[in-house]
Amino acid sequence: MAAIVELLHDDDLGGSRELDDLAPYEAAFEAIDRDENHLLVVAKEDSGAVVATMQLTLLPGLARGGATRLQIEAVRIAGPARGTGLGTALFEWAHDYGRERGAALAQLTTDKTRADAHRFYDRLGYEATHQGMKRSLLDG
Repeated sequence: MAAIVELLHDDDLGGSRELDDLAPYEAAFEAIDRDENHLLVVAKEDSGAVVATMQLTLLPGLARGGATRLQIEAVRIAGPARGTGLGTALFEWAHDYGRERGAALAQLTTDKTRADAHRFYDRLGYEATHQGMKRSLLDG
């Protein structure tokens, strides 16, 4: 778990918003693991070092004729593994995973400041078709 959290920290945004305490991440992992619609994907080198992670969620929906969506979140590739094709392979695997489970659409959100990630997602065929919005539920 610590290696996955370290990947989340290893990022301009993650460095300021991720926690040092592993307990909340462990609780989240247990919740993800219990729900068959969620999958935490972890890629490791032969040495066992964690080099990538992503969370996949299958979302049944009413829109688009009752289509199921594959939501992709928390994508991180370790610095030395970027540019090696690992990210592309990981997304191809995720798309196949979604298709095999009846997903008609893959979607993700990405912070507006992540220009490199946007170029990567563009190359994979993702389009910025919607504007996402978030609101904290922790502020009362």
